[in-house]
Amino acid sequence: MSVESESPPTRPVVPVAGVTQAPPPYLSRGALGRAGVRVTIRGRSLKLRGLHRPPTGVLAILAILGPGLLAATAGDDAGGVATYSQVGAKFGYDLLWVVLLITISLAVVQEMCARLGAATGRGLLDLIREQFGIGWALLAVGVIVIANGGVTITEFVGIGAALELLGVSRYVSVPIAAAGLWYLVIAGSYIRVEKFLLLLTLAFFAYPAAAILAHPDWGAVARGAFVPSVQANPDYLLLLVGLIGTTITPYMQLFQQSAIVEKGVGRDDYGPERIDAYAGAAFGNLISAFIIIATAATLHVAGITDIQTAQDAAQALRPLAGDASLVLFAIGLLGASLVAGGVLPLATAYSVSEAFGFRKGVNLDFRRAPIFVGLYTALVVVSGLVALVPGVPVIELLVGVQVLNGMLLPVILLFILILANNGRLTGELRNGPINRVLGWGTFVLVTGAVAVLLGSQALGAFGIGG
Repeated sequence: MSVESESPPTRPVVPVAGVTQAPPPYLSRGALGRAGVRVTIRGRSLKLRGLHRPPTGVLAILAILGPGLLAATAGDDAGGVATYSQVGAKFGYDLLWVVLLITISLAVVQEMCARLGAATGRGLLDLIREQFGIGWALLAVGVIVIANGGVTITEFVGIGAALELLGVSRYVSVPIAAAGLWYLVIAGSYIRVEKFLLLLTLAFFAYPAAAILAHPDWGAVARGAFVPSVQANPDYLLLLVGLIGTTITPYMQLFQQSAIVEKGVGRDDYGPERIDAYAGAAFGNLISAFIIIATAATLHVAGITDIQTAQDAAQALRPLAGDASLVLFAIGLLGASLVAGGVLPLATAYSVSEAFGFRKGVNLDFRRAPIFVGLYTALVVVSGLVALVPGVPVIELLVGVQVLNGMLLPVILLFILILANNGRLTGELRNGPINRVLGWGTFVLVTGAVAVLLGSQALGAFGIGG
């Protein structure tokens, strides 16, 4: 990062700790309007208005947040909120320790993808096609399009459900949201899209507020987070697996790496991206924990354990914690669904374009990137339309999509680990010993969880168990 103060013009550039400084030419105050600070981060120039000196501390960290925060918070989507609500309602605080454990795994995986993007300048599917062949890339693309398409439908269902809780019909809210997200990407630039989606993440703070209003037993919260407990209960095991599958999903890794590439982050600019990846994982899973806490402190305590959707959880909160909790939960669900509704189609369009070598990028129009723009448009339009169909089997759709993502996730993780350990590709940014241990440990954890999930699905199909 390099920093330039605009008032006065001759003020020396002040370095930000831990970030390589490459001072840009000074610009006059008249050329930029009112006084502020111009900051060059990862090759792009930002103006922070109202500041008279370079940002430090928390402000410096906020200035570098981007793909990592968006990818991780997209995991707290409508399906994620439903899963976390089920966990809190059915088992109280008992599974909070799993959230803490998979926060480490998520941070490790997302940081690897950021590093791969910075080291190679290539997206994940682009590298898979190049290093492992078109066959593997085609397999991944097929599952990604089907799975991400299904999840995107549930995001628009979530948008409609959230605003219906606030008194707005889904037949009004869903078309407006779909049109807005489409226009944002088609008519904007990557920086504008990123800023808007980052702004939407503020809605996630509704969940900590809802948790505090629920007046949880913080001692029990601490025990649930730091004292692991395992039950030989099929529902417990399935929700444990669901927590892992909801938190670490392939589209998050695909978006993280592709966004790093589109922003033009190089090896020398990589340092801040590590902070972004780690901070995003921590923030995303902290929000997940607060959703569990909010529902555990209200629904579980009241004996309400059968929660099927995020809106079911919000409606159940009203008589227990009042209208304020319902409104906060609805705002959080709306923000989560909007962020994921933007990230998922983008991740899918990136992946398909990379796999086949097509041009891609938010900064390109339909004439220059017809496949990328066309696929993004199709996903948003079709998902918005399907979400308006009465009686859409959302739960069945989520289960089917979860199985598809479960089949893909270990494969994607294996590719990430092999690529990140390849010194010819990554050079000095290859995995170190700690990353290798944590990465392979995550692979074993996820593969075991997916095996349990798929095994339970198979047994259920034959009427065994449950």
